[in-house]
Amino acid sequence: MLSVNTNVGAMVALQYLNQTQASLAQTQNAINTGLKVSSAKDNGAVYAIAQNMRGNVAGYTAVQDSLNRGMSSVDVAMSAGQSISDLLIEMKTKALAASDTSLDTASRSAMNQDFVALRDQISTIVSNAVFNGYNLVDGSTTQITALASADGSRRITVAAENMSLSGSIVTVSTGASISTQASASTMVSAIQASLTNVNSALAKLSSGSKKFSIQIDFAQKLSDALTSGIGNLVDANMANESAMLQSLQVKQQLGVQALSIANQAPQTVLSLFR
Repeated sequence: MLSVNTNVGAMVALQYLNQTQASLAQTQNAINTGLKVSSAKDNGAVYAIAQNMRGNVAGYTAVQDSLNRGMSSVDVAMSAGQSISDLLIEMKTKALAASDTSLDTASRSAMNQDFVALRDQISTIVSNAVFNGYNLVDGSTTQITALASADGSRRITVAAENMSLSGSIVTVSTGASISTQASASTMVSAIQASLTNVNSALAKLSSGSKKFSIQIDFAQKLSDALTSGIGNLVDANMANESAMLQSLQVKQQLGVQALSIANQAPQTVLSLFR
């Protein structure tokens, strides 16, 4: 039917052109953002899944930060323990030398001065072994805890090791000396016991540091896997989008021409009245 009021062909052509325009806008958005799903409008279900996964990735970032802080605190404690172990070895050498009955008083006094300096250095090391407010070797805290899961439900804990003088690990007292042959002789065994305890404590701290390190690697792998999964869901295939863009641009031009032809259809009515 020829009508000047209703142009069915133009309406159909316009519908298809609008569809092409919508597809073209979506493709251009994908090219601009690099995402085939950049908002809930593109695909609500996929967007929701991707957002949940992004939340987990952000959670694992916080987990890694927490684990790194915990590991650094333990590593500082280990450094302190290693220094204390070295000092105890030097103190044992001084005590053993001072236990020699043939040593004169002046020499023993000089050795005692060195011994006391080494003893006091242990206290200095212990008080300065602080990271992020945590000191794991002075008895101020019993443990350090770090996040192990993105929802905060699981944690990793490492026990502190108090290496202060007159403690259960370093049994050498704060006033220990080797000013006499008898005290020096007794001090040798006391230092050896402390040295054994410190080395055992270092082994425990090392195990704790390893736990943090393993969990950090695992959290990084999980984060990478989630990031890859998000990319599979929402990233645009730029090769496909490029081909689609060219196809839609041609389709758009054809649609414009089709609409133009359809709009000219009522003109044929004029021929009936010539």
